[in-house]
Amino acid sequence: MRMKFFTLLFIVFVTVSNLKAQYAIVQEGEFGIGIGAGHYFGDLNTRARLNRPKPAATIFFRKNFSNYISGRIGASFAQLGYSDIYNTHNEYMYRRNLSFNSNVWELALQGDFNFFKFMPGEPEYSFTPYVTLGVGVFSYDPYAYLNGEKIFLRPLGTEGQGSSLYPDRKQYGTMAISIPVGVGLKYALNERMNIGFEILHRITTTDYLDDVSTTYVNPAAFPPNPDGSPSQAFLLSDRSYETGEPIGTPNRQRGNSKQKDQFVTAMIHLTFNLQSYRCPTAN
Repeated sequence: MRMKFFTLLFIVFVTVSNLKAQYAIVQEGEFGIGIGAGHYFGDLNTRARLNRPKPAATIFFRKNFSNYISGRIGASFAQLGYSDIYNTHNEYMYRRNLSFNSNVWELALQGDFNFFKFMPGEPEYSFTPYVTLGVGVFSYDPYAYLNGEKIFLRPLGTEGQGSSLYPDRKQYGTMAISIPVGVGLKYALNERMNIGFEILHRITTTDYLDDVSTTYVNPAAFPPNPDGSPSQAFLLSDRSYETGEPIGTPNRQRGNSKQKDQFVTAMIHLTFNLQSYRCPTAN
């Protein structure tokens, strides 16, 4: 009886040993967080200057399909904004004196493509640069400050949206499509944790991220308040009166409707590997 017991114990030991020899830890994917800065490019920042970065953050899940290719779903936040007071190189833009801020929330799907084999826990495969491409949807709602008061610009129709004088100008929405395109680096600190840095540029389908797109309109599109004082829409549609003689004559260029707005984020990522214990692939 005792001999049978030791024989069974020996068989179990050999079986477990063989399993350990044949199976290994496989990195299934990553759960990550990131923090950094965002910047806007558009009608108020035509030279793509990076002089007014604002906070940005992200959270995402990355699924590994091989050691080179992965898919990602993520939610990101970026605070964006700019002002014509920074456009000292262009007298017209400086006199225009427009400004905006907006909180942008984005949900995106991306594909990541590593240049090198990436296998956390294996020192020779612990680092890779990568490129990423995807599609997303984001919300935005530009606002500005007038006499210290925060005022959302979309409901005002600062370019005649919703006015009977301009029936062809419809109010823009608060959602748009983004095309994230970027590059990054990542390094495996150990088999459980990675650190990375990523720059992600978004091409968008909206020209109203900054509430500026086409031309100035007839002041009659902004009726005065019941007490006869100028409406907020009138005061925010053309703010050149704050820098001198008003320049916003009807049909004069206010923005460039032929070019959509864009934004970029630069973030440091910290990711945590999700592992399974099975036979690894050769990829």
